[in-house]
Amino acid sequence: MAKRYLITGGAGFIGANFIHYLLKKYSDCTIINLDKLTYAGNLDNLVEVEKDPRYSFIEGDICDPETVDRIVSSGVDFLVNFAAETHVDRSIIDPAAFIRTDIMGTHVLLEAVRKFGVERYIQISTDEVYGSIESGAFRENDPVTPSSPYSASKAGAELLVRSYITTYGIPAIITRASNNYGPYQYPEKLIPLFVTNALDDTPLPLYGDGLNVRDWLYVGDHCAALDVVCHRGELS
Repeated sequence: MAKRYLITGGAGFIGANFIHYLLKKYSDCTIINLDKLTYAGNLDNLVEVEKDPRYSFIEGDICDPETVDRIVSSGVDFLVNFAAETHVDRSIIDPAAFIRTDIMGTHVLLEAVRKFGVERYIQISTDEVYGSIESGAFRENDPVTPSSPYSASKAGAELLVRSYITTYGIPAIITRASNNYGPYQYPEKLIPLFVTNALDDTPLPLYGDGLNVRDWLYVGDHCAALDVVCHRGELS
């Protein structure tokens, strides 16, 4: 059966990749891309599909209930929320923007889901909600101990989603991927920053003592996993 997707933040890095993935895999899907087009949202990421009749773009803010309600009330099967402020350094400079989009925006989406219903609501979170670890690896049920305004705002959004699952019974799933890399990534992120700096023969900025270890996930693999979550994931 054809599915109708609302992808929020679809002009960004992972959201754009997910839209490309869906349109390539499903000939009968319909996708609405709602994006505010901040500095990290770029419609050039979607120029190849902008004329596809299965795809439409709406410039708007997830913090705007009128816009969100209009879209969700028209009928949405899957609402996948990529819309977020995501850069740690920016969150230290301006935490209010992160709280507004990541928490208040999530609240607007959840209210729309509660009022109009969807088959699945997918909250895209991050492994950064766990904070840092000296050795080993985190497990899914480990305590959430965010260490920046960014990760705290994502953790807050998660808790809000969980409260709506418990209180209102909305069909939601939360995912926590590690650092993504791949096409369309904004150049402030680590890998594209290192590549562009190296091409320009400028210094490569290491954080702290340079000994931190990160786990990396190719964005195409992330999109394939999210597809499974949409169709076969166990509700939180």
